[in-house]
Amino acid sequence: QVQLVESGGGLVQAGGSLRLSCAASARTFSTYTMGWFRQAPGKEREFVAAISWRALSTWYADSVKGRFTISRDNAKNTVYLQMNSLKPEDTAVYYCAADRNGGPYYYTQEEYDYWGQGTQVTVSS
Repeated sequence: QVQLVESGGGLVQAGGSLRLSCAASARTFSTYTMGWFRQAPGKEREFVAAISWRALSTWYADSVKGRFTISRDNAKNTVYLQMNSLKPEDTAVYYCAADRNGGPYYYTQEEYDYWGQGTQVTVSS
């Protein structure tokens, strides 16, 4: 069983930045596609960003493209989400997820096998 633990959430003013981290317990972390999703109150969980196992490919939701950057450090079993120019509509619980098989549907929740517990990000106006 793979454990994912997110950290780095908090309260920030609009225009500010945060960096989320997700530490994985798996020794095979370096072979997983990793993703970030978020869920705002009253809304469904949505895709934010994903990164392939060797970081050769990254993908972003249109709503965060140009503001968020996903990266990974396989030596530390950690994936990051750098969030800049934050907006109030970015307020949500952010979840880290791991995909063992690296399939093509990185933007869907069903693609992922393991999930973290989430970290709250609140952006004030």
